[in-house]
Parts: sequence; structure tokens; C-alpha cells
Amino acid sequence: MKKILTIILLFIGIILPTLADDQKTVLPSQTGIVENIKYEDADELNQGEQTTKQIVTIKVLTGDFKGTERLVENMLTGNPAYDINLKKSDKVVLHVEPTAENVSTPDDVDFFIADIKRDNQIYVFGAIFFIMLLLIGHKKGLTSIISIVSTCALIFFMLMPMILNGFCPIASSVLVGILSTIITIYLVGGFNSKSSAAIIGTSSSLIFAGALSMLAIYFAHLTGFAGEEPMFLYTARPDLSFTGILSASMVIAALGALMDTSVSIASTINEIYETDKNLTIKQLFKSGMNVGRDIIGTMSNTLILVYLGSALPLVLLSSNIDMNKFFNLNQVATEILSALTGSISILICVPITAIIAAYLIKKQKEKINFNFDTEKELND
Repeated sequence: MKKILTIILLFIGIILPTLADDQKTVLPSQTGIVENIKYEDADELNQGEQTTKQIVTIKVLTGDFKGTERLVENMLTGNPAYDINLKKSDKVVLHVEPTAENVSTPDDVDFFIADIKRDNQIYVFGAIFFIMLLLIGHKKGLTSIISIVSTCALIFFMLMPMILNGFCPIASSVLVGILSTIITIYLVGGFNSKSSAAIIGTSSSLIFAGALSMLAIYFAHLTGFAGEEPMFLYTARPDLSFTGILSASMVIAALGALMDTSVSIASTINEIYETDKNLTIKQLFKSGMNVGRDIIGTMSNTLILVYLGSALPLVLLSSNIDMNKFFNLNQVATEILSALTGSISILICVPITAIIAAYLIKKQKEKINFNFDTEKELND
């Protein structure tokens, strides 16, 4: 088992950076700070409505033109979804667009305000999370951090390049999910029958989730365009399979809940067997199913709440639209079927993990005890 994990880690360390190199930088960006703002009225720029124009003096803080100042126009249309309302001393992300073939002076580029700079806040909250994880979890917290980093690396440096390079999104997501499961569970639970059972249970459920998501998308005629992000992606990459990407997102979204379910069942069966080694595989399976029934309610509820929380504006929209029309909207149907696909996969995960864990734990413990007794007799 240790060899397997070593091979996977080598794969992440060597192969994935190679895949990542294939991705080209789409938009170069720099950081700037707002030094001054002037306001002007810009009539008839928003279908006859008055639009406010901010003339922003920005000092570039990074890149080849660090220290230079530029005047940048920032339109405020009154739509909070698109407006970037700036104040003095705000840090912003600047999109840099060359105006000449050879960029050598500040006049050879144009700067545009892409958005407010927010990554510092992300770093602060991320640091709080990791520090608390280490303080409370100790060694388990450290292995959790390693597994989180590994999963993120798999998604950004393996799943993304595979999909963008034309690989099947569903197969790619299932493969990444299985690799993430192997790394996470072996790191957290160790190399034993308990972890192996949880991995097999999760992997089998992931494959089932991928097949079920394909059926849901096909029979419900989902398009994969349930928000603005797929439409933006379509303008850049119309060659991608957006129904496949939707299926992949369903699989990845269910991964965490499936791992929790399988690990809980396998760990419980292992503890029960340690208490009474006379229990049969059937008795261990029944115990695992009893635990699984308790887990089903909370895990399914968790998954439903995750989707409801992310789609809260859609839920609020139901008060202003006919319910029949509401439930048949592409975006609403997508969210509901995603939640149900994940929940059904959890239901499948329970019996699969219970029977596999009961068999593997019973057989491995018996083999260990047999070998120990044989060695003891030879020594005597």
C-alpha cells in the first residue's frame, strides 16, 4: 500500500506540473492602488440612463511599470453585479493590454481595472483555518492539510488540464476523485483494511455518481449553462462539453460527503470487531448498516443544505414566479438534480462500504492473528 501512495505522490510531483505547463496565461495582471478619484456624469451610455464615470488615478505597484501612475476610467451604471465602486487607497487588480508589438514604455500598454484586490483577505482566513486545524487536530490536522493541498493540486493541475485538452470530463473527475480518496484516506487512516474498505466504497460510489449524473442530465435535458460562468467559458472555449463539465461538477461536489460516509462506516466496523472478534461478517455488516442508517440522514441533509445555501437567491426567486415554471427552470432543475445525485450516491455508498469493510477487516484480522499464533508456536 505504501508503494501505491508513493507512486501517486510522484505522479503529482512530476506529471502534473508538466500538464500545468500546457496552460497558457490568458490575461497578464498587475496590482495598483487608488490615489485619487474624480467623478463625471456620462449621459446616454446606459440605454439613455445617466451613468457615473470615475476618473481614477492609479499607481502601479508591481511589474515592469511599477511606480508609474495612470488615469483609468471606471463606469458606475447602478448595477451592483457589475459596478466596481472604488475609494481612495483601495488596491485593485489591473488588466494590462499591450498597444504595440514591443512593449518598452508605459505608453505601449493600456491599464484597465479588473476588480478589487481581495487575495490578502483570503490568505488571512486561510491562515486562521490551517492554524486552528494544527492546534486542534495535531498530527491528524497536519495530514488533513496535506490531503487538502493534494486534492487542490489534483483539481487545478490534473482535472483542469485534462478537461481543457479534450479528455472526457466525467472520466477525468472520477479519476481525480479516486486519486484524492486514496491519498486522503490513507494519510488520515493509515495503511490498513479499514482505509482500504473506505477507499473501495468511495470509489465505487463515485463511479455510480458519474453514471447517475449522466442519466439525470440526459433525461432532464440539462444544458450545463446554469449560471454566468459556463457562458463566459463558452465564449472562450465553445469546443468543450458543458454537459460533461456539469456531470464532473456533480461528482466532485459529492466526493467529500462520500469520503465522510465510507470512513465513518469502516472505522465503526473496525472498532466493533476490535471489541468482539467472534463476530461474523454478517454481524459486522449489520452493525455497519445500522451506523450507515444514522449517517444517511445527516449526510444527505448536509449535501442538500450545501446546494440550497449556494442557490439561496434562486430559492428567494420562487416567491416572485409561478412554482410550475420555477421548478422547470434549467438552473433550478440543475441544482435540485445535483443535490439528489449526491444524496443517492451516499445511499449506495452505505451498503457497499459496510459489506466490503466487514469482509476485509474480518479477513485481515484473522490472517494477522493466525500468523502471530503460528510464529508463537514455532518460537516455543
